[in-house]
Amino acid sequence: MKNVNLKVNGVAVTVPEGTRILDAAIKAGFKIPTLCYMKDLCNESSCRVCVVEIKNNRKLMTACSTVVSEGMEVFTNTPKVRASRKITLELMLSNHHKECLSCVRSGNCELQSLATEYGCDAEKYKGAMNSYDVDDCTEYLVRDNNKCILCRRCVAACNSVQTVGVIDANKRGFATCIASPFGRKLSEVPCVACGQCINVCPTGALREKDSLAQVDALLADKTKTVIVGTAPAVRAALGEEFGYPIGTDTEGKMVAALKAIGFDKVFDVNMTADMTIMEEGTEFISRLNDPNATLPMITSCSPGWVRFIEYFYPEQLKHLSSCKSPQQMFGAIMKTYYAKKLGIDPKDMAVVTVMPCIAKKFEITRDAQSAAGVPDVDVSITTRELARMIKNYGIDFKSLDPKTEFDDPIGKGSTAGGLFGATGGVMEAALRTVAETVTGKTLENVDFKAVRGVKGIKEATVELNGKKLNIAVASGLSNARKLLDEIKAGNSKYHFIEIMSCPGGCVNGGGQPIVNTETRNLVDIRQARAKVLYNKDKKSALRKCHENPIVKTIYAEYFGEPNSHIAHDVLHTEYVKREKY
Repeated sequence: MKNVNLKVNGVAVTVPEGTRILDAAIKAGFKIPTLCYMKDLCNESSCRVCVVEIKNNRKLMTACSTVVSEGMEVFTNTPKVRASRKITLELMLSNHHKECLSCVRSGNCELQSLATEYGCDAEKYKGAMNSYDVDDCTEYLVRDNNKCILCRRCVAACNSVQTVGVIDANKRGFATCIASPFGRKLSEVPCVACGQCINVCPTGALREKDSLAQVDALLADKTKTVIVGTAPAVRAALGEEFGYPIGTDTEGKMVAALKAIGFDKVFDVNMTADMTIMEEGTEFISRLNDPNATLPMITSCSPGWVRFIEYFYPEQLKHLSSCKSPQQMFGAIMKTYYAKKLGIDPKDMAVVTVMPCIAKKFEITRDAQSAAGVPDVDVSITTRELARMIKNYGIDFKSLDPKTEFDDPIGKGSTAGGLFGATGGVMEAALRTVAETVTGKTLENVDFKAVRGVKGIKEATVELNGKKLNIAVASGLSNARKLLDEIKAGNSKYHFIEIMSCPGGCVNGGGQPIVNTETRNLVDIRQARAKVLYNKDKKSALRKCHENPIVKTIYAEYFGEPNSHIAHDVLHTEYVKREKY
């Protein structure tokens, strides 16, 4: 590819032909602010915050869309440029409900940060303002268009990345707003609750439905035994909310914080990830040995993905594993096996989960999620909500003991179960168990590296007892759609498929810490967070789900064996065919 030579603020830089000014400036060491642009997602050129001056060009040009040319001289911070950006920001603020002190994004709002950086007067341009009703009709998400700046990142995430397409720009001119078709509420359209729109929103226009008041009420109720379980991906990202670098493992501090908050027991959902593999692996082997069974079998751990197939490919629900997700298995185990161990009525137990996902808030309300006659899980909160809770309780996170351990006896999970937090992790954990179960031999190497990494679709072939198994892993629903279309056309070669709703898996879930655009454009947060889980696995002595002694004990004392009648009653679920509209 041909190279192009240019200067950015007098600094000579050489970049490949076709490079945008924004990227050339970064290489030259200069930051250009953006509000609509996000790498690999959105390039609308609509916000006009990234404008720059180009020598011999009278017009200011957008750095996110203008391609460099030989000999170009770019200036990113001239008085003219800064004045233009300031006016643009002040005009945005003129139609923005400035509730910063009560906004969940205060301190982590890109509009707020730029307005401060450029010394904006929020009241300079007074006049007509749009006013919208807040859409909080779902269990998982709140949409407040009064704080929307029309960057269209959420539209790109929903339409291009997830191919769900339930939001877009509506109306024209000053009346333009982001909305669902025909002005419908989110509860009236096939939103899958993935939350990727929240993660890319630069303001507080999109946020998760806050459940902390419910948790506080449970903790205050002295008649309840309140148990909390944390998902694998939470420990890989929680530290970011307290100033730790992306990719920091804060498991011990997280456990210490939960104990300081006052939960009666702090357990690890890795343990029920192990049980998911026991059930799902056994189900897969059963299908593999039955010539009339439906293949490929597809994993069912991601509730956003489950909603997607229910809405868009209901005729293919037979491919889904019938297993509940690790979250729901956790609640079910607590309120059956563990409640019996404690000698208490399941009604007197409350289960709270901390998840990297907002779809988990919906999942706890699904049918067939009440193994003991009461909901398996009472409240699900996100990683972000846990961080707010820790701060609200006045806990100094950085001073907590990093070696604090989960409680016994249910607090121990294998690191194979911990891999559920990364795309490919469910498949790798399953292969470790399925391979040893089918062959009866101990795996010499448990690392299935072909299914690792953040590529949208990964595939591999594994040989078991002379039979070749074709497997695939997809993350992001646009990639899931490709695999489902192959199945629909009768062209699928796979036996076993893992699908995660969020690109990169749960480490990039819709409830994880929100990372600003500048960082997202330079760092692959998916890889950095997933590395935490793989490093833990590499150092672990317990790397296979079926070797977890707690899991063995629960089966011996309660279920008998995987896929038994009682296991199906407690650990498996059903699906529904949903109407799109």
